[in-house]
Amino acid sequence: MEGIAERVTAVHQRITSAATSAGREPAEITLVAVTKTWPPETVLAAYAAGLRHFGENRAEELAEKRPYLESHLGADNAKSITWHLIGTLQSRKTPLAAAHADVFHALDRLKIAHRLARDLVENGRAANPQFTLPIFLEVNVSGETSKSGFDCTRWEEDERQTAVLRAAAAEVTSLPGLSLAGLMTMAPWDAPPEEVRAVFRRTRQLAARLQTDLALPTPLQLSMGMTDDFEIAIEEGATHVRVGRAIFGERP
Repeated sequence: MEGIAERVTAVHQRITSAATSAGREPAEITLVAVTKTWPPETVLAAYAAGLRHFGENRAEELAEKRPYLESHLGADNAKSITWHLIGTLQSRKTPLAAAHADVFHALDRLKIAHRLARDLVENGRAANPQFTLPIFLEVNVSGETSKSGFDCTRWEEDERQTAVLRAAAAEVTSLPGLSLAGLMTMAPWDAPPEEVRAVFRRTRQLAARLQTDLALPTPLQLSMGMTDDFEIAIEEGATHVRVGRAIFGERP
């Protein structure tokens, strides 16, 4: 794709600017290039432009692209890639996720966690002491009914919501092959910047509450922010931003 290297450079510059304005190190932020619906050749072009983290919404698309890149890049080069499954996962697709995902960003119910753990045991990945599948719990802070995730719309006032999320986090850490990475959320579409910022800020505060409640040794990571709002997300503590359109243009 013509211009992809320039667009990657521009996105990195935006990340650096947002991090600097927030007093953060740009290296703290992982850029996940969202390659959903783009052909494998486009992912190869993004790899050539220096990207190493790729995000797919559908497990079956990930299961097609990962082997393609491995065959074209060779095993050693392919090891430098981290594959992020960023979309909600159906129960029947957990074997594909367990076989091909390196990180899962959208756990919205414990049934999926248990199925992933079972599949990781069956395919042998859970037996590898150097492997765990990092899990982000998807939280719905905005209250939009169109969004998935654990209901955290009133977590500051409703102890039941924090209790459910706390129990889910604890259960994930107890399952074979899984580890708790942090929280993922999405802000409302076309909302005013102050509303977007509030969603990201409240998610960061929720992660801090969860870390304290569970006495976790390291801060939880935050997967939040896309093309239109990732700078606000970074200013509010995002560690992973999921960017597609700003890198690849409009989807085919």
